[in-house]
Amino acid sequence: MSDKTYRLALVLEGGAVRGIYTAGVLDVLMKHGVQADMVIGTSAGCIHGCNYVSGQAGRSIRYYRKYRRDRHFMGLYSLLTSGDMVGRKFCYEDLPTRLDPFDEAAFEASPVDFYVTVTNVETGRAEHILCDDLRVGGKMDLLRAGASMPLCSRIVTYHGRRYLDGGVADSVPYRAARQLGARRCLVVLTQPAGYLKRDSSLLPFQVMYRRYPRFLAAMADRPAVYNAQVVEVEQAAGRGEAFLIRPSRDTGITRMERDPAVIDEQYALGRADAETAWPALRRWLQAPVHTDEAAPAI
Repeated sequence: MSDKTYRLALVLEGGAVRGIYTAGVLDVLMKHGVQADMVIGTSAGCIHGCNYVSGQAGRSIRYYRKYRRDRHFMGLYSLLTSGDMVGRKFCYEDLPTRLDPFDEAAFEASPVDFYVTVTNVETGRAEHILCDDLRVGGKMDLLRAGASMPLCSRIVTYHGRRYLDGGVADSVPYRAARQLGARRCLVVLTQPAGYLKRDSSLLPFQVMYRRYPRFLAAMADRPAVYNAQVVEVEQAAGRGEAFLIRPSRDTGITRMERDPAVIDEQYALGRADAETAWPALRRWLQAPVHTDEAAPAI
């Protein structure tokens, strides 16, 4: 438990390219002046959530539109030449410092606390780490670790600990947000209502991560844990403790989508769903924290 209290936390699921939905939602929240004092995300949730903290509306979709088909950005070429599906140098050095600069000064000056979710491959447990900077060579490595998908990325070592994608151990860090002191949470999921994560073959993971049995156990538990987390958020929304925004339909986008039209459609859906939710969200934000009024799951 944290001694700090947060009035409003944004809890952001990952999903690789599917997470551009979250960017659309966040851009609408910024448009309407929604002021959270905590952002906690997993994988793509953090990638897009940091732009909320720095106040850079539109940045995520702008660089996706410009660079998604660049072979150094994300894809097989990057995997074969660097060992990472998402290009480390391109995405975590060139992009934030030169190609589409991240406003580090605004991020550091922001009153919003930003937590990155990572999975410790040695313990198999999630860690939620407060990042007060995202400088290249500094805590930017934590952002990279939290979005480093198993099999598609090299393990990231930070201060002697080995990390991969936070979604392995904590795909929807709602409970973590509450434990860190969030009184209420606005949760953005990237799968539509009714989605269930199903078991899949662990053989490739067993080969790649045979030295990390606890990480493999977390991989095996992931579908059941994820599905339970979604139910927990839905129930919290029903009690008015959380507000839930998620895709109103399935665009068919894949985790490694390359089609710009599909990516634009997913982003536009995030904007449209957030605008649809806005009247109810505004009422929820204005209501007393202990209200009995249920917040709808959009």
